[in-house]
Amino acid sequence: MKIAVVTGGAKGIGFGSTKRLLADGARVVMFDLDQAGLESAEKQLAPYADRISGIKVDVSSDAQVKAAVNEVGDKYGKIDYLVNCAGIQTYGTAENTSEETWDKTFDVNVKSMYLTAKYTIPYMRKAKGGAIVNISSVQSLANQKGVVAYAASKGAINSLTRAIALDHSNEQIRCNAILPASVDTPMLRSSARAFSDGRSEDEILEEWGKSHPIGRMATIDDIGELVGFLCSDKSSFITGSSYVIDGGLMTQVPVILPE
Repeated sequence: MKIAVVTGGAKGIGFGSTKRLLADGARVVMFDLDQAGLESAEKQLAPYADRISGIKVDVSSDAQVKAAVNEVGDKYGKIDYLVNCAGIQTYGTAENTSEETWDKTFDVNVKSMYLTAKYTIPYMRKAKGGAIVNISSVQSLANQKGVVAYAASKGAINSLTRAIALDHSNEQIRCNAILPASVDTPMLRSSARAFSDGRSEDEILEEWGKSHPIGRMATIDDIGELVGFLCSDKSSFITGSSYVIDGGLMTQVPVILPE
């Protein structure tokens, strides 16, 4: 049986990834800072009760990540999949982003992926190979205004992904990144509330969804399907790649011709 670790596994893209890997027959351990969220996720996944568990982890902490990964690896003797979904959205320009916000954004969005890889790769070596999937963003390629730390952190994830892939390809340890556009997650809904301007959360999400040529935003299951593929043997020749999954968002330019 495949053993998977999913960071941020209790909510959003992490939860979608957890569901996909469980459906594919893996045993999944969710890492998440939200203990109540972990308990809720386990209840929702009750049909998989024998293959799902959670550990409360601050993924920006070296000591906590090391302890949690070792707990999983020592219990099962190996780790086959690592899916890094934990992340935060922050706002601000270079001028008004505080050093604290910058550091926290990079600690959660980038440092966490370095730490989980650092401690998981030895257990993948025991499995004679493995797959790492890092959740990045289309904002690593093109940006909104006012997201300097977030966008920079997502660009760093793409580079980190390539570096890990190259360093460990001879061990059959693959590493790829997924670059979603808007996904209906608790994090995105929090952003919608912050920019509500009197409108409902659903109205804003519908508007954001219409900005994608396909006419909607992604679901967590849309992203989970790609996670499952990149973890599976069907993608055994794919490493160091960045997969845009954006409903066509990056194919368009903002200039619109008159009707």
